[in-house]
Amino acid sequence: MNKTTTETTMQRLRCKGLARALMVTALAMSFGAMNPSYAANEKFVLISHAPDSDSWWNTIKNAIKQAGEDFNVTVDYRNPPNGDLADMSRLIEQAAARHYDGVIASIADFSVLKKAMENVTAKKIPLVTINSGTQQQSEELGAIMHVGQPEYDAGKGAGEKAKAAGIKSFLCVNHYATNPSSFERCRGFAEAIGVDYKKSTLDAGQDPTGIESKVSAYLRNNPGTQAVLALGPDSASPSLRALQKMGLKGKMWFATFDLSEEVAKGIKDGSVQFAIDQQPYLQGYIPVAVLAIMTQNKTTDVATIQAKLKANPKFQARLAEYGLAPLYGPRHISSGPGYITKDNLDKVLKYAGQYR
Repeated sequence: MNKTTTETTMQRLRCKGLARALMVTALAMSFGAMNPSYAANEKFVLISHAPDSDSWWNTIKNAIKQAGEDFNVTVDYRNPPNGDLADMSRLIEQAAARHYDGVIASIADFSVLKKAMENVTAKKIPLVTINSGTQQQSEELGAIMHVGQPEYDAGKGAGEKAKAAGIKSFLCVNHYATNPSSFERCRGFAEAIGVDYKKSTLDAGQDPTGIESKVSAYLRNNPGTQAVLALGPDSASPSLRALQKMGLKGKMWFATFDLSEEVAKGIKDGSVQFAIDQQPYLQGYIPVAVLAIMTQNKTTDVATIQAKLKANPKFQARLAEYGLAPLYGPRHISSGPGYITKDNLDKVLKYAGQYR
């Protein structure tokens, strides 16, 4: 074989190798297009307002981990260690600067966080809001949707149950009055039973001893109070201690938002009527799923995103296993309210602190 023939043969082999490589690449790209879950690993971040000490958010942390696994994405969790909203605002600004593929954040205080969240949407980074805040605020920020519990509706639903039990007066124990939306829970309950929520709401602070003392003082000064509504386990536990020391535990109508070990015991022994369940797992899982579906399918149509979410077998399996039920709206998805009573307590307790 002469030199010319050898060179020609080598060129043909190189061309065949190049063609084979191009074919493999094309097939891989085609396969990736048909199977969005094999797309590049998107990276999202969830930024909460919760301090490190707030264990309630552990369920949301577990949810974003499972959603990341189910949709082949990476999700970071960020929060201000001491719950300082100025720190949270800086975390959101940092997320915008780092160009995440999507940002999830709670609207703990619309006025404080508005500018930082608008920096996210201004950079065309998809935003989903969760937990606190309202659907209207979410829309004003340019978010895709809000995933949370409509606070007024949750409070009103609880108030309607209290009204049916003959309750005409109550104390709302608010341990996080720094979050304006927390008052919506008190207002909903108050309007359901026909009273002024401002006169019935106690800014209790976050110190357990202080909460117990303030609840005791209020009830001594307002002996006609028929019911107590706590806005979460952080205020429920010291409120229950106050009632016990006053000889009122089990005698006064009592309900709370969210679940804890002590609240569960109260539901079992009848000293707690029910816990209002905002299904926090959904507040972690759904936003991640929505952002993943959106980016992997290159769609911003909410109806399409919701349809794909409902049809996803992994998501449906999670719902069935943990006994969860989201409420789908035209744009937003509500995670609650649900109610934990003696009837469904055992199923909830099985996953409490992890996925419920």
